[in-house]
Amino acid sequence: MLIRRTLFALAATLFAAPLWAEVRLGDDGLHKQDWFLDSFLEMPDDLTDAATEGKHLIVLIEQAGCPYCEALHADIFTRPEIVEYITAHYVVVQLDLWGSREVVDFDGEALPEKDLARKWGVNFTPTTLIFTGEDGEPANFFEAEAFRMPGLLKPFHYLSSLEYVVEGQHNEQPFQRFLQDKFKELEAQGITPDVW
Repeated sequence: MLIRRTLFALAATLFAAPLWAEVRLGDDGLHKQDWFLDSFLEMPDDLTDAATEGKHLIVLIEQAGCPYCEALHADIFTRPEIVEYITAHYVVVQLDLWGSREVVDFDGEALPEKDLARKWGVNFTPTTLIFTGEDGEPANFFEAEAFRMPGLLKPFHYLSSLEYVVEGQHNEQPFQRFLQDKFKELEAQGITPDVW
């Protein structure tokens, strides 16, 4: 009887696991989120639309089979505070590092995802590129890019990177200084940011 109750309790616990913790794969082998923009892949239009909503544009470049991309979705994009921040301040477009869909760059050039990634200097995944239209319509990628997160960051650093751009600090100080100031502020409040 005890064994049966224990097995029943274990089964109930396993089936009660939150569904949001699952990482969903698309037909292209990339991990998907419901809040990603289903875009026509015209970067100037996506940036303009985001700016019209008072948001910035994130272009997330991933590849199928990437364990760090899976970790981004499983460890970062399952945190409500990060997802809420992203959806409040950003529009997210996902691209495939090796993909062949045509994308229109900020300078008007149309090219496959893989060629765009090379043009933008993306060599590994995941890479999170943040673009801002704060100075009007950018003429090219270099004018539009505000910040880049190459690779997988810890949740604290990922969220801090998002805040860095939203707060306009990318125009004021280096990211390392921004982080140092944030650490000092949290320590003064008795909070240790390394806990998550």
